[in-house]
Amino acid sequence: MEHTQSTESLLCPLRYALSLIGGKWKLPILCILADGKPKRYGEIKKRIPEITNMMLSQSLKELENCDMVRRKQYSEIPPRVEYTLIGDMRELLQPLILLADWGTKHMEESGKGCAACASCKEKNVKDR
Repeated sequence: MEHTQSTESLLCPLRYALSLIGGKWKLPILCILADGKPKRYGEIKKRIPEITNMMLSQSLKELENCDMVRRKQYSEIPPRVEYTLIGDMRELLQPLILLADWGTKHMEESGKGCAACASCKEKNVKDR
């Protein structure tokens, strides 16, 4: 298959973007932070119960190091830390919504669900 210049020019930025948001947990974390409201660690953990504490901490640090997520620590006892998306990260939400729509359509067509998704778990229980 012959690649056009425009197709080739997509590969480098696409690889770069996927290197930043790739992995099992970064996209779910970004989606949880998408509403723009600060979230505490425990709130994020509660929304992704399958993630280990180590993986959540590591993923949040990586997103922070890539300037995608802001971590704000308050000088309080007990300590309080909140996470928010950094401003231009909201631009990423529209393509993620399109990707999620495609995933929903593909899941419906194939009859498959996501093992980690509460709505898919509920659908699978009803189908039995």
